[in-house]
Amino acid sequence: MLVPDVRLTVVGIGADGWAGLPEGAQSAICAAEVILGAPRQLGLLPEVADQQRVVWPTPLRTQVPALLAAHRGRRLVAVASGDPMVSGIGSMLIDLLGAGRVRVTPHVSSVALARARMGWSAESTAVVSVVGRDTHTVLRELAPGRRVLVLSADEQRPAEVADLLVPRGYGSSRMVVLGNLGSPSETRLETTAGEFAGVVPRLNVVAVELLGPLGTGWATGLPDDMFEHDGQLTKRDLRAAALARLMPAPGQLLWDVGAGAGSVGIEWMRAHPTCRAVAVEADGVRAARIGCNARTLGVPGVEIVHGSAPEALNGLPAPDAVFIGGGGTRAGVLDACLQALRPGGRLVVHGVTVETEVLLGQAYRDRGGELTRIHIERAAPVGSFTGWTPARAVTQWAFTRL
Repeated sequence: MLVPDVRLTVVGIGADGWAGLPEGAQSAICAAEVILGAPRQLGLLPEVADQQRVVWPTPLRTQVPALLAAHRGRRLVAVASGDPMVSGIGSMLIDLLGAGRVRVTPHVSSVALARARMGWSAESTAVVSVVGRDTHTVLRELAPGRRVLVLSADEQRPAEVADLLVPRGYGSSRMVVLGNLGSPSETRLETTAGEFAGVVPRLNVVAVELLGPLGTGWATGLPDDMFEHDGQLTKRDLRAAALARLMPAPGQLLWDVGAGAGSVGIEWMRAHPTCRAVAVEADGVRAARIGCNARTLGVPGVEIVHGSAPEALNGLPAPDAVFIGGGGTRAGVLDACLQALRPGGRLVVHGVTVETEVLLGQAYRDRGGELTRIHIERAAPVGSFTGWTPARAVTQWAFTRL
């Protein structure tokens, strides 16, 4: 809880405005001394004498604590779109104040309205918000037959979604842009991604029924050619072995140290929408490349730190897992990562040099864990025949902090 001694009510309001609110929500708004909200929501409310209207500041999360503290002791109401707990401000306010200090009165969410208009069940539909997020987030969901509701930020986002789908072979996907849901001016534009054109309302939800090839799955070990790289890439089979021991889990944070092309951190984030990753890379060109790979594979939220470990690790939030793919022999790197791990945290280190192997052998003797040498051979032509070409052996040390 970051802001003490503040209580408030959060009221969800739909596109139908004041008339669509239940009596209890209307009474709470009329009794408030201060109303917080975005201009659009505040504009839907009737004037109340001596009531102060405050527009949310930007950036929101960093400035809201001071705003709430400034109005401590006053009757506060925040208004939000639809259900404030569906990709809304309700969750953030509860994080700041604690659940006991926030009362939420939800309206029917745009997600529920969109599912009803499309006839899609909740269990058969994925929801992706691109409000304040990169539209590339949609790409994580690409799979034939998948139904996706995209919570749009503005009238430009439907075209951005279509532009991402077409070059990936999903131009035949059905797209339905539902505008001003729940209002008297509700609209519906039905087309395909490849044929999308036209003007849509600023307030919209994009329903997409995906039709195209299965290019990527969610299991670890994506094909190496899915990543742009200069050779500094944790290869497919080794990546799968590392991630099996790192164990991605919802909400957890990975440090990908010496990230190269960023493949381990990217696949960690693809495991679940709430997974987080920080990719630490000393080379500027590679750091920029990580961002390109992350967007292409639908996880643009990968945080990229351009710098050398261990110095670049200072100030980062404590990780639940750490992968060291490069720079393991650099003084202080392994110790810094081990010390930063949360209890129950997992660390995996890969090495291909004798020096790294010596370091990992000593770590295994001192701390235990799992020490493995991985040999991979791939079939390749030998004249007119086929033979096995061995890749360089990799030593892997996996450790869990108790």
